[in-house]
Amino acid sequence: MRIVFIGPPGAGKGTQCKRLTQMLDIPHLSTGEMLRGTRKQSALGRIVAGYIDGGRLAPDYLVMRIVNKRLLESDCHGGCLFDGFPRTLNQAQMLDEQLASKNNRVDLVLDLSVGQEELVSRLLKRASIENRADDNAETISARLRVFFTQTAPLLDYYKGQGIVRHIDGTRSPDEVFAQIRSCVQATKTKQS
Repeated sequence: MRIVFIGPPGAGKGTQCKRLTQMLDIPHLSTGEMLRGTRKQSALGRIVAGYIDGGRLAPDYLVMRIVNKRLLESDCHGGCLFDGFPRTLNQAQMLDEQLASKNNRVDLVLDLSVGQEELVSRLLKRASIENRADDNAETISARLRVFFTQTAPLLDYYKGQGIVRHIDGTRSPDEVFAQIRSCVQATKTKQS
């Protein structure tokens, strides 16, 4: 299965992806982690870091280069979880084209919903625990603004494909995962 997690920063995508990768035995592709990981590797990584540290999205062509390279690795052949990708309509279309070229597609989109006040609280707490430079009050505000203007419209794109399932991200991690597991099992049943 190829599953896309859509939700604002702090909605719990990473936490739930880690649980789901264990259940499905497929890799968790966090583009945020992949992009942060390029920070010191090359000039390209330093350019990408400049976008992330400013709370902005890296350009689509840079993100796609990193994602496409990762999708070619053998552990992704049976599926993967996309966390933080796609973030723009253009990225979603490019991903669909890339997957279609290999006779694959996105099977399910999970929309994790959490209110803005809760998101800010979660992100500030994460910043102090993980010491992340991209989680401070200024960049949090910028990242939420980017999400609601550029990423949230992806839901309409994927709704047109009939693959979006809404998840209440305000519940406990166990309750959120139970909702996710139910959606995954229903999608698997429908595909059989």
